[in-house]
Amino acid sequence: MQHPASINLDFFQSVESHLDSERLQVYRQDGQDDATTLARYLLNMALCESLYSPLQVAEVSLRNAIHQSLSTKANHHSWYDSLLLPKWQQEQVLKAKQKLRDQRKPETSGRIVAELTFGFWLCFFTAPHISSGLAYYLIKSCFPHAPKSERSIHKLSASWQKVRILRNRVFHHERILHWRDLDKQHTSILHLIGWMNPELKQLTQALNRFAKIQSEGLTPWRHLLCNNWPNNASS
Repeated sequence: MQHPASINLDFFQSVESHLDSERLQVYRQDGQDDATTLARYLLNMALCESLYSPLQVAEVSLRNAIHQSLSTKANHHSWYDSLLLPKWQQEQVLKAKQKLRDQRKPETSGRIVAELTFGFWLCFFTAPHISSGLAYYLIKSCFPHAPKSERSIHKLSASWQKVRILRNRVFHHERILHWRDLDKQHTSILHLIGWMNPELKQLTQALNRFAKIQSEGLTPWRHLLCNNWPNNASS
C-alpha cells in the first residue's frame, strides 16, 4: 500500500495557528514541505519527552546528594543557615523560605531544598566554593563512583552546565532536534547519574526511550501525519 505523500493543507494550517506559526517555521528553514515540517516538530517533542526522565533524575539526584553531604558536614539538615554561602545563594534560600510562608507551609529542610533552583546547586562548583574548598569536598562525597580521571572540578562543572542548558530547552519546549551531539549529551547524563548512584542509572536506562526515538527519525511521524490526515488531491 502506497503512503500519501503529503498532509491536508487545511489540517496543517489549523494546527499551525495554535502551535504558533513563527515557532513552527523554524522547522522549515530549508524549505521543506508541510508534512516534514510538522513531523520535525513532533520528533522534537518526542525527543524532549524521552530526555525528561534522565534530566529529572540527574537534577533530583544532584540536589539530594549535595543536601546529604552538606547536612553531614554541618551536622544538621539546615546547613544553609550555618554554612558561609555567597550572597546570591543566601538570597535564594530566603526566597524559598518566603515562598513557603506565603503558601503557609512548614519551613522544613526538605521543603526548602526542593524549592531551590537547579542553578543554586550548580553554584557549588563555581569559583566561591572552589576557593573555600567546599567544591572539592562535594566532588568527593557526591560522586563516589566517578573514575579518578573524571573527578576534575572543571570537567564536572562543564558537564553539569551542559545538562542545565539542555534541561532548560527541554523543559521550555524549545528546539533540540538540530543539535548534533544529543546522543553524546544523553550518554553524559547517564554517566553523571551513575557516578552518584549506579542503581539510579540502571533505573533510568530501564525507562529510557531516547535511542529508539532518535534512531527511527522522521519516518514514523511522517507516516502518522500523512496516513491520518492525507492530502486528498495527491491520494
